[in-house]
Amino acid sequence: MKPSQNLWLILGVIVLLILPLLLVEKPAPGPDQKEVEIFGGADNQAKELVNQIQPDYQPWFQPVLEPASGEIASLLFALQAALGAGFIGYYLGSVVTAAKCRQRSSDAH
Repeated sequence: MKPSQNLWLILGVIVLLILPLLLVEKPAPGPDQKEVEIFGGADNQAKELVNQIQPDYQPWFQPVLEPASGEIASLLFALQAALGAGFIGYYLGSVVTAAKCRQRSSDAH
């Protein structure tokens, strides 16, 4: 690749990272004037739905560790996803490399 191509790719990645942050608008408060989170997730929506269906429902257990904010919870989820993807990528890479090594050693004999 040419150095100018690398520069354009890096610039494109930066634009793709920043553009959604600028374009996403904060949603208007709901009918109860409660502030709505942009990235609330399905867990909060499910909790609200359960409370609408059965207001006296009590959860079976409490979390051992509660994140301080929604952003930290999102960070932990993203970290978990990244670690999982890294593990799967490492495993697949090592399997493919081992297969190539076996193939080369069998071709040499």
